[in-house]
Amino acid sequence: MHRFIIALAALFSSLLAVAEGDVTASVAQLQSEQKSIAPGKSFTVALQLSHPEGWHSYYKNSGGVELPPAIAWDLPDGFTAGPIQWPVPEVKDGYFGKSFAYEGSPVFLTTITAPASLEIGKPLTLSANATWQICKESCIGEKKTLALTVPVTAVAEIDPALAPLFASARNHQAKKNSLLEITARSDGGDINLRIRPASALTGTPTDFVPDQPFIQAASAGGSIGRDGDAWLIQLKRIAKDTFDNPVPQGKSLSGILTGTTAVEISETRISSPPAAPLPFSKFLPILEGMLLGGLILNLMPCVFPVIGLKIMGFAQQAGEDRKKIALHGITFALGVLASFGVLSGILFAARSAAGAGGDSIGWGYQLQNPWVVLTLMLLMFVLALNMFGLFELGTSATSVGGSLQSKQGLGGSFFSGVLATVVATPCSAPFLGVAIGAAIGLPMLQFFSAFAAMAIGLSLPYLILSIFPRLIAFLPRPGAWMESFKQAMSFFLFATAGYLLWVYAGQIGLDNLLGPIFGLSSLAVAAWIYGRWNLPHRPTSTRRIAMALTLLFAIGGFLLAKPPEKSALVWEPWTQERTDALLAKGTPVYIDFTAQWCATCQVNKKRAYTHEVIALMHRKGVVALKGDKTNPNPAIEQKLRELGRSAIPVNVLLVPGKPPIIAPELLTADFLKKLFTAELPDTPEAK
Repeated sequence: MHRFIIALAALFSSLLAVAEGDVTASVAQLQSEQKSIAPGKSFTVALQLSHPEGWHSYYKNSGGVELPPAIAWDLPDGFTAGPIQWPVPEVKDGYFGKSFAYEGSPVFLTTITAPASLEIGKPLTLSANATWQICKESCIGEKKTLALTVPVTAVAEIDPALAPLFASARNHQAKKNSLLEITARSDGGDINLRIRPASALTGTPTDFVPDQPFIQAASAGGSIGRDGDAWLIQLKRIAKDTFDNPVPQGKSLSGILTGTTAVEISETRISSPPAAPLPFSKFLPILEGMLLGGLILNLMPCVFPVIGLKIMGFAQQAGEDRKKIALHGITFALGVLASFGVLSGILFAARSAAGAGGDSIGWGYQLQNPWVVLTLMLLMFVLALNMFGLFELGTSATSVGGSLQSKQGLGGSFFSGVLATVVATPCSAPFLGVAIGAAIGLPMLQFFSAFAAMAIGLSLPYLILSIFPRLIAFLPRPGAWMESFKQAMSFFLFATAGYLLWVYAGQIGLDNLLGPIFGLSSLAVAAWIYGRWNLPHRPTSTRRIAMALTLLFAIGGFLLAKPPEKSALVWEPWTQERTDALLAKGTPVYIDFTAQWCATCQVNKKRAYTHEVIALMHRKGVVALKGDKTNPNPAIEQKLRELGRSAIPVNVLLVPGKPPIIAPELLTADFLKKLFTAELPDTPEAK
């Protein structure tokens, strides 16, 4: 609340300063480094801002809520503009901590490339809508439309009069240093940035200016020190912004290391440290769970009938000699252990490959990645459908188990253990999925120990019965109870899939949850088709059609469930006061009255707001507001009645001086493009 009051005070003083007119506006100029440009060649232009005395603008990461300079280029066809090249900012103490600012006359360079087909001899005009914010005790936003006319010649010509300006601008930028090896590590808290060799830097670093808003400057509670032949920079995270909203945490960082010479720190992935071994008190429950999981594998319908057959085979091969029977059982167990070693080794290698370059998978960190959560969710859901009986895997297990009985000698028993693992895996994969989730973050020794415990669990009945073969008579007979047991276990997997769906919804947003729900439904249809028509007794043509439909629904389900692209369209919450304020300033407003339970609304969001539509809205200066009717809202109900509507979706365009324009219920991108083009002219001040 204290920060919020400060922000309101700053906003009020900003409005007061503008109302009284006691602030001199910044002077903005757009200048070209070249007198003329050539076809197919790049050239550099400069946006120079001259601020009033005592006022300052901001770096691309302001360090707070302030806005940096932005340039919206209006270029002839075929021209492309690169990103802004930022000068090194000054680290200042602001209202909410460290801020990164420019005083005086900062210069922002941009490289523009002309098309090769450019006509020589014809001058061209380059236009730009520049916006920036300047602050002192208060802040004001400024903007200006700038234009630059340059002739086109066969050979480009540098403007010597502006050479000092561009040379100075480049001197104020951070320098690249190819000799540096840069790594960043974090266990979820502070970030340790290591830069070596220290001898490649001139002098002592003084601070680190981050490009990302979730990182603070080194001078904001961090530290800079030597660690052997490296500089070690400790950086604090920003968990919440000024208004106590969570700040998204990125996976990489970049910025500027200031000092005698400012050095550019290029994009560097933040890796997590190798997993530390768990204390035995915490590792023991994992071992017990893996052992129990291995035992449960034996209760699967495709595994359980093999136990008695296999032990009887041991007895027959050993001629009723108990020592030889036990030796066969031990050899069989070694085969199980060896095959589990291979499977876990493949998994460990895959985990290490995912952590190439020092990016290890930490305990629980895999669930921060929406693709990992999606994969686990779909896997758990499909395996639950399998266990429930919608389709079957591993139906040939019993016959394979029977054939194991014919193997002779200790070599045959060892190979039987290998085959038993292979047979058990497909029809009991759900337990392996749970095991992978439990063991994925463990260090190497504990990782392999956990899977060894599962292997012992799978082979334990064989070991016990080979030592005490008379116990076979006490085994329950295979029957319908096994199928009921398997189906009952499927509900645990459905619950796991539901939990992962909840995690996934938090990552992609509730507005995007309809896609994954339909995606899971499509996967269920695929599993149903596969289980009903892709059966050995079906005609070949029927099985082929079933496989084609299975793939179609499965792929469709995955595409529906995959993480959506982040939209460039920012929706503000709708209020009548905000709408009136925007219209009073001459700003067009587009309102979407929607709700999460409105299926048509969700379809509109998916298909209507394309990249072209969003770019057009930005060019026209349209502000998008969302009236969320998921929960009862009397203000929205009243507004809908004013518009002559009672049900949603309602999408309305409000243009100053014109009556409301209500769109049809089903939106298309073409309709919105025609609407915005016809009703709103391009303006120089468009965002």
